[in-house]
Amino acid sequence: MNVYIICLFSFLLITIFNILTMPKLNRKSTYLTKNELVSVLVPLRDEERNVIGLIQSLKELTYKNVEFILLDDHSMDQTYSKLRVCINNDNRFNIIKGKELPEGWVGKVFACHQLSKMAKGEYMLFLDADVRVKEDTLEKSINLLKTYRSGLLTGFARFPTDVFLAKLLVPMQHFLVYFHLPNIIANRTKLIPFTAAHGGFMFFDKRVYEKIGGHSAVKASLVEDVHLAREVKRIGKKVTLTNISSHVTCFMYSSNIEVWNGFLKNTFSGVGRSVFSIVLMSVFYFIFYVLPLFLAVGGLFFSRSFYILPLILILTQTLIIDLSSRQGVGRFFYMPLAAGAFIFLMFSSMRRGMNSKGYEWKGRMYE
Repeated sequence: MNVYIICLFSFLLITIFNILTMPKLNRKSTYLTKNELVSVLVPLRDEERNVIGLIQSLKELTYKNVEFILLDDHSMDQTYSKLRVCINNDNRFNIIKGKELPEGWVGKVFACHQLSKMAKGEYMLFLDADVRVKEDTLEKSINLLKTYRSGLLTGFARFPTDVFLAKLLVPMQHFLVYFHLPNIIANRTKLIPFTAAHGGFMFFDKRVYEKIGGHSAVKASLVEDVHLAREVKRIGKKVTLTNISSHVTCFMYSSNIEVWNGFLKNTFSGVGRSVFSIVLMSVFYFIFYVLPLFLAVGGLFFSRSFYILPLILILTQTLIIDLSSRQGVGRFFYMPLAAGAFIFLMFSSMRRGMNSKGYEWKGRMYE
């Protein structure tokens, strides 16, 4: 039991260290921008519920030299018509219709590829349609990219969660990054295994983006964000993983089925379709993040208060991550249940991938 406690306490210390050493988007600017053109690029497919919030957020950006290019990727809803109404003749915006998806491409990847061909900026920011940004986000992003001399700036937004499954699984993205990724190595070296990214916010130096071959280099990837980041490191450029939760909010999913399908398609691919990794992570999360709940219940039942300590440690670790990522203070109580749901998700994603059933997302099927 003592070794178990020591392990959990060390996990807490590792997490605190990673949080304290991760760059933040809200840091004070040290570079004066030269007013370089920034291209903000947004693919949309059946995103009518997000159009109003997205356009309002983009219009409030204070950076002056900016163009917005939006691609309607064969939406079946009112996405295109709502875009036209919300833009209201603002000449900074350009709406394009997506081409037919070629064989061998993932839908979002091809949409981003088309957007990149239209971009004129020296910097390119790929945003998801469900993302909202603070008014000075572009200034801060340019500053941080220059400060760290990086080819790509990315990070995990604040994720408001309404539906129950989202409360369990969506904040696990922050947990995995803050706990498992040594961000000093990830940010200060070009070591490819130490790489993380989030496709909802990808801020590129255009020269670097073009040098790696853009999205065409990862055209068949369901986790194109991570693979793009790896390509940046492969050519000797740094990727800066940043705490962007002060400036970027992502309303990721609106229903339990969206949460499930969204993570189902990414999880097995995200570990390189490795069965060993899935099994190892499942055992790890059961022992250290599910078992403490049973120990605590047993401790209360048998009057062994020491058995409650593991639960206190993992809840403290989760609370610190939630506060750092602005997820609020309530959902950390769900951690043992969230870990259990994560284990179930991993095995479900692996089974689907191995059975060649494919993954469905936005009306398209992917292997």
